[in-house]
Amino acid sequence: MPIDTAKSRLVFDRKDYSDKTLLRLYKSLLLPRKIEQKMLILLRQGKISKWFSGWGQEAISIGAVNALDQDEFILPMHRNLGIFTGRGIPLEKLFAQFQGKKSGFTKGRDRSFHFGSIDHHIVGMISHLGPQLAIADGIGLANLLENRNKATLVFSGDGASSEGDFHEGLNVASVWKLPVIFVIEHNGYGLSTPNNEQFAFKNFTDKGPGYGIETVKIEGNNVLEVYDTIRRVAEDIRKNPRPILIEAITFRMRGHEEASGTKYVPKDLMEEWGNLDPVDNYEAYLESIGVLNEEIKSEFDKEIKALIDTGLKKAYAENAIEPDLNEELGDIYASHSPALIMPGKEKEEKRFVDAISEGLYQSMEKYENLVLMGQDIGDYGGVFKITDGFKRKFGGDRVRNTPLCESAIIGAGLGLSIKGWKAMVEMQFADFVSVGFNQIVNNLAKIHYRWGQNADVVIRMPTGAGMGAGPFHSQSNEAWFFHTPGLKIIYPSNPADAKGLLAAAIEDQNPCMFFEHKGLYRSISGPVPKDYFTLEIGKASLIQEGDDVSIITYGMGVHWAQEVVNKMGLSADILDLRTLLPWDKDAVEATVKKTNKVIFLQEDCLTGGIGAEICAWISEHCFKYLDAPVMREGSLDTPVPFAGNLEKQFLPLERFRDKLKELIAF
Repeated sequence: MPIDTAKSRLVFDRKDYSDKTLLRLYKSLLLPRKIEQKMLILLRQGKISKWFSGWGQEAISIGAVNALDQDEFILPMHRNLGIFTGRGIPLEKLFAQFQGKKSGFTKGRDRSFHFGSIDHHIVGMISHLGPQLAIADGIGLANLLENRNKATLVFSGDGASSEGDFHEGLNVASVWKLPVIFVIEHNGYGLSTPNNEQFAFKNFTDKGPGYGIETVKIEGNNVLEVYDTIRRVAEDIRKNPRPILIEAITFRMRGHEEASGTKYVPKDLMEEWGNLDPVDNYEAYLESIGVLNEEIKSEFDKEIKALIDTGLKKAYAENAIEPDLNEELGDIYASHSPALIMPGKEKEEKRFVDAISEGLYQSMEKYENLVLMGQDIGDYGGVFKITDGFKRKFGGDRVRNTPLCESAIIGAGLGLSIKGWKAMVEMQFADFVSVGFNQIVNNLAKIHYRWGQNADVVIRMPTGAGMGAGPFHSQSNEAWFFHTPGLKIIYPSNPADAKGLLAAAIEDQNPCMFFEHKGLYRSISGPVPKDYFTLEIGKASLIQEGDDVSIITYGMGVHWAQEVVNKMGLSADILDLRTLLPWDKDAVEATVKKTNKVIFLQEDCLTGGIGAEICAWISEHCFKYLDAPVMREGSLDTPVPFAGNLEKQFLPLERFRDKLKELIAF
């Protein structure tokens, strides 16, 4: 669409920038526009499946990517093609990504810009948008801890600002004074929803003061203004670390994705913004000051066309993906095969809670890049006092009290991991993890499978009922995560296992959910090796042997099983799973073969629990060894009640005793 520069409000000021810089910005701006023109053709030809257009917004990406140092992280969204081209990502690899080819960044497992490249200091988005801000916080925190004078820049659309992650990300950055630039692309619409239906304020500059954050508003279609502003802001926060919010006013000239169209946009609004096209206006400006001429334009066009054609030719030449089952399953977890550190002979009698504290303390001594984060874990020592004294020993940088924002802190843990740090996030109660669910199941769990980035994050989960704490402090929610490939779920039942498995979880480079039953914290004790040691994740423990029946369980269920078996005088195998994901199939099969009768016991509600999956596996794979139906018992399918008698009825102990008698008699 031809523009009328007389109707453009864009005012370019070259300041003291050289002709070379002005032309570099122009060429950089031209490349994503030319790629998009080609992609729209390929979309109509069916050679790519989807396209999210950044047409009309290119100046924001190009200004930003050129303003930052090459080793400063940028976290783009799905309209920031210019970030990827501006960081010099090979076009053949980018085009292979768009076509779902093996050489793409996600090996055909995800599309468009849902990937990152550590080599290019880019961390791509997920479709949930808002979680990116917390990851930027974690990267910014790592830079602070490393005393590196570096900025981090993260994008958000105006629509995504309605998500809670937006608030959490800005709030944490402000409280911790993180050197993060939040760029809000204020483009008028969230898909078809206009901004007046998204929020009641006019500009994001109104938001910053509430967080204690400085804000700047810029013309997002003016590449010189974007470049100059972000360059100055980045220089400033490298010296004086703090977050700054930049609101870039712009407009999306095509649909949210191409199938959506733009019929919902008033015609006069499209015309107004058409006259503010960032490429055409900047080109006209450079011509007006004699920096750009037809010869240079022709040279750039030929060079860019050749780059695109060569990249597409290489991507087209690659065959379609041949699925490899072993590779697909093998990429769920980052490779991790550490040598186990065997426990020493010297032991001390310790409570469950003290064993966890000691394991965490010794891990902090072993790993200087381990950061602990959670509510009240600093001076207060956590609500269960597991980190009592840690801040005095290791300092407030590594033992960090957090605002009440589970999602942002889990996301910050992932940001730390991207920078090579280890993170432990404590949920004050396991129940509260629901507020951070998205970060766990969609970011931490999937990131290695998607583009090979590990998530070196342990989330500690004080869990379980039996203390009259009611529906929101007593849930057993391990099954929420059991269905999610990419996570490891650990649930010890005794002090020694708790210490050794926690140390192993922290050593592991994969995301680990570490469940600790609150009812065991101060009710059980046992001999625990004094020195640092690790146990193998994924291996069950046969803690009691017998011939009559196999009881498969974990956590508090181990102690219930021992109590019932001893009272009934049974000869039983009691298999403590210890790790729920991945779980030990060999150990389960071995005990079923031995006793030929099996019952699964869990504290979690019966329906949809972990026992259902394992019992189904036994029925499918061990049927020929069974002399009775596979049975299971768990808590009632209700929320956890508060009153003591109601909670006792809710828990499975009495029903388990009756069902075990039934199984023995079968």
